[in-house]
Amino acid sequence: MLSDPLQIGVWTNTQQLPNDSFSIDNAIMLKNSSRWPLMIDPQIQANTWIKNMESGIKVIRPTQSAKELEMILENAIQVGIPLLLENINETIDSLFEPILQKKLIKAGASYRLKFGDKELDYSTDFRFYMTTKLGKPHYSPEVCVKVTLLNFQVTLEGLDDQMLNIVVKIEEPIK
Repeated sequence: MLSDPLQIGVWTNTQQLPNDSFSIDNAIMLKNSSRWPLMIDPQIQANTWIKNMESGIKVIRPTQSAKELEMILENAIQVGIPLLLENINETIDSLFEPILQKKLIKAGASYRLKFGDKELDYSTDFRFYMTTKLGKPHYSPEVCVKVTLLNFQVTLEGLDDQMLNIVVKIEEPIK
């Protein structure tokens, strides 16, 4: 199902996804896409939602050393830990290429992923999210075809919806 009202309620009421149609549409696309999401998120709304939605998520940044990132990635892929790569710029390090391409190899009942010079067991619980604070980033076509590009920037309509929801919560508290 594309949009379960109960799931949307959990996202907006519990996990702090803004309760406007733009954010909810983005969340539905994120959940139904086969590619990993790259979220344009200057107000850090998507970042907050992802952190609340994914228990045990590990946050990584492009400023970390390549060796440290490689170790974290290998562990997360094999164990099934969700990862959030936050504050990316307009280029994505080639270290993430095998993850973005999702070139999985079927090995019996399980999957493996070629990562660098290694072949890693691939946990189907592994999830990968990327966010940027850039308001109007320009990603190359090579990046765009490998990700689901979602714009979580606040729109005027979205801001109106969010303000209305705040007023309604204050005026009509849940009993």
